[in-house]
Amino acid sequence: MAKVMASPKRSARRSEIDFFEKLDVKAAYALGVKTSLPFFFLAAIFLSVSTGFGQNKVKPAQEVDFFKKLAEAAEARTKESVRYDPAYFVLKYPGGDVPADTGVCTDVVIRTYRALGIDLQELVHEDMKANFSKYPKNWELKRADKNIDHRRVPNLQRYFERTGAKLPISQKAADYQVGDLVAWDLNNKGLWHIGVVVGDDKFVHNIGSGPIYDTGIAGWKIVGHYRFKPKGWEPVAEKKVE
Repeated sequence: MAKVMASPKRSARRSEIDFFEKLDVKAAYALGVKTSLPFFFLAAIFLSVSTGFGQNKVKPAQEVDFFKKLAEAAEARTKESVRYDPAYFVLKYPGGDVPADTGVCTDVVIRTYRALGIDLQELVHEDMKANFSKYPKNWELKRADKNIDHRRVPNLQRYFERTGAKLPISQKAADYQVGDLVAWDLNNKGLWHIGVVVGDDKFVHNIGSGPIYDTGIAGWKIVGHYRFKPKGWEPVAEKKVE
């Protein structure tokens, strides 16, 4: 019987395949993997897993700029129709608020923080209950009142001081950053007022005609400067899928 001889071309191809199969096995053992799969097949699997082949790419989440968000929330208050009304209201607790179409300067601050999920009514009330003697006695009260305490500028000032949010008072507008809180004495006789800085020498407050933009931070006597961000408030933006 005639012996069939392999063509030189086929023999060369077979030798080439044998060489790579041996190389595959050695490479697999070097990786600590016993397998008979071709090395480039393993490499393809590795690359597809490591590069996320066939999967949506997810962008890293970015940290939210808390004070920028706070300023945006304050600016949103200027779109609301609110008449100035300092009347005492019985509020639910926590999360209580006066009627949406009423309010004073402190309500701008309270509602601005509440837009970010921060309840100054609860924060101030709980601190006053535990530390009543540390707060102003301007109203001759004997105990904390959840309906009104957080709506008084001196109480907010004391709370911000106690939480380490107090900053130096300056007559330079450049020293006040977006999201800062500024307290004033409008007549130098204890007529307290407060607003939220939203830009260069620009702030939002309610001085009698509802929340408005205004300029001239040093236009009245400044009695307080604060940058308040509650501990643990560290949200990040949602991850975006491409």
